[in-house]
Amino acid sequence: MNPSPSRPGATPGSRPDPRLDPRLGSAFADVPVVASVVGTPPLRDFLTAPARVCIVASLAVGQLPQVVPALGRAGKTVFVNVDSSPGLAQDRGALEFIKALGAHGVVSTRLSLIEKGRPLGLLTMMKVFVTDRSNLRRSTDAISRGAPDLVEIMPAPIVARMSAAAQRAMSPSVAAGFVETPADVALALALGSVAAATSDPRLWHLRRDQLPPVPAAALKRPAAPPQE
Repeated sequence: MNPSPSRPGATPGSRPDPRLDPRLGSAFADVPVVASVVGTPPLRDFLTAPARVCIVASLAVGQLPQVVPALGRAGKTVFVNVDSSPGLAQDRGALEFIKALGAHGVVSTRLSLIEKGRPLGLLTMMKVFVTDRSNLRRSTDAISRGAPDLVEIMPAPIVARMSAAAQRAMSPSVAAGFVETPADVALALALGSVAAATSDPRLWHLRRDQLPPVPAAALKRPAAPPQE
């Protein structure tokens, strides 16, 4: 049995977040990495990698009908980044189109799209950029209203600067941005994220039992200010 992710100096284990959709929990059980597939060049690497969840981005609307079904046939769980798909509208019709292609979920910074995704049976991932404490409060308010299945927190190093309360408010979370090494993935999990997202194909092969130990000092969080 792997050590608990809350144990200082331990390798993060596989204790699931009770709020995590079972489909995602199963996908992250072995490889707790989300593949950020930007454009078509990385598709071949992802199809042969053990990572099961991906975010496809920077694909024009005309490319989606070929790419999304192919990934689905390969047993992958596909999220489409609606914000970065040229030619794709930012409305319910776009979500219906993505659903009809066989995508499992959508990613967006827009609360309105997150709110429209769930009634269509889509998994939703809300992307938030945490740049300061006021931005963090606005983000947690939006997450509370949208109730996404996942929150993509960017950049990943900011997770270590968030209080435990803020992290819980933004859970289940995926840490993204500057995820470059197995140690980055291990730290994200140890701090409470359910996975880490990266465009580095080498990390799409990183299995949970290959994660390095996390130093106890890396898990020390800052004290929450009175207004947080």
